[in-house]
Amino acid sequence: MTSFAAEPADILARLAALREADAPTHGGHVLSYVYDSGLAELDELAAAAIRMVQPVNGLDPTTFTSVAVLEREVLGFARGILHGASDVVGTVTSGGTESCLLAVKTARDNWVTAGGRGVPRLLAPVTVHAAFQKAVHYFGLDIDLVPVDAVTGAVRAGDLIGRLGDDVAVAVVSAPCYPFAALDPVGEVAAACLTRDIHCHVDACVGGWVLPWLGGLPAWDFRVPGVTSLSADLHKFGYAPKGASVLLQRGRDRQRAQYFATTGWPGYPVVNPTMLGSKSAAALAAAWAIIQALGADGFAALASSCQRSTDALVLLVASIDGLRVVGSPVGPLFSVAVDDAVPAGRQVDPHHWADQVRTHGWLLQLQPGLVQGDGTCLPHTTHLTITPVTEGVLGELSNALVKAADEVRGVPAVSASQVLATLPVETLAGLSSSDAPLDSDSAYALLARIGLVDPSAAGAPLPDRMAPFLALVEALPAALTERLLTELLARLVEPG
Repeated sequence: MTSFAAEPADILARLAALREADAPTHGGHVLSYVYDSGLAELDELAAAAIRMVQPVNGLDPTTFTSVAVLEREVLGFARGILHGASDVVGTVTSGGTESCLLAVKTARDNWVTAGGRGVPRLLAPVTVHAAFQKAVHYFGLDIDLVPVDAVTGAVRAGDLIGRLGDDVAVAVVSAPCYPFAALDPVGEVAAACLTRDIHCHVDACVGGWVLPWLGGLPAWDFRVPGVTSLSADLHKFGYAPKGASVLLQRGRDRQRAQYFATTGWPGYPVVNPTMLGSKSAAALAAAWAIIQALGADGFAALASSCQRSTDALVLLVASIDGLRVVGSPVGPLFSVAVDDAVPAGRQVDPHHWADQVRTHGWLLQLQPGLVQGDGTCLPHTTHLTITPVTEGVLGELSNALVKAADEVRGVPAVSASQVLATLPVETLAGLSSSDAPLDSDSAYALLARIGLVDPSAAGAPLPDRMAPFLALVEALPAALTERLLTELLARLVEPG
């Protein structure tokens, strides 16, 4: 009989203790990252489904035939709610990022096959998800980010259409975009792409499993003839555990370019529709089980709950002196900026507000400002994603949002110069002389001087108040910030 190095009960007890330090995944107190249906029975169903397929390898649906059935039925349901005809086919992926990567890879390969020459270009609003920046980095495309309106966060259709060209392998529009919840002009852009035979991808990773049940929106899915692919995350408003998403593509021949296949080695033939080879069937099985349980009516009911809470919170924030909701958000998410139309003494900085809300037990997501390619500045904001569980805590959350705003009203936003002035002279010298790539030790030393890590402590905990940190992100050159953040996250998981 095998002897364990530790007792299973002790192992699970330690895991439980570690989980105590995590942000809460249920109860609606984290308004990003987690999507809580509020239905405990759905969680139990998902867990049971995962346990049943735990040993299954999703690499080969000819060996594990249940995988093919589960994926086929998930894709069939997704195709139905997204108005795809029989020529719309797809894949369940490991998440939105993989769906976006595969959409770009497919478009690039089809562009090359059609005779494209030189470096292909991806065209999108600046608000497109960062996964597309990762895609062009991985797959060798140029990225052309079109500025959006600095007040509303919305992109003008003409600004995108005017930059279409023969070198565009794919134009990407969002339904809606994550930063400001703006619904991009899918119809106009897709129509223009159709006339030029350009791939048009709709990133509905955040909206794809909730917008189908919200009325009054212009067509944004496969009802639009020029839409050639669409991504929609099951682990967001599909309420599945991480990570599961669907990528649907119009046309079998187009979609087959997504695959990698080789018989050029002495092992088994390798045919992969996704980036992964061997993969767990857990999230797929859980997503399938949840779809079976909820059906269209169940998803519609949860979507209605989300929208009721969102409408109430948008009205609430709009009524708070010193804050404004950015643009006209679509779906159960929105962002909040300072209302600079009121005197400074009445303004509420959204980052101070988010930090203060956290002291009352609620976690909002801070977003930095951004200078766009045309020189206009997008304001720094605070983002809220609303889920069905929010409706049950709406009063408590609303009170916290109002109280926190009252507590920080009139406190000026943290400025770049204010943050930099707090740093030692030697740190400023280090920052200004970092044009050359930083090695790991130099980057870590800078993090320590800035105060983001404590070399004497395990891990690299972030500060309690994030407003100064976000101001630092805005103040430093992007390449330097990205290098320092890379080092910060890498150190979190390095063994001691």
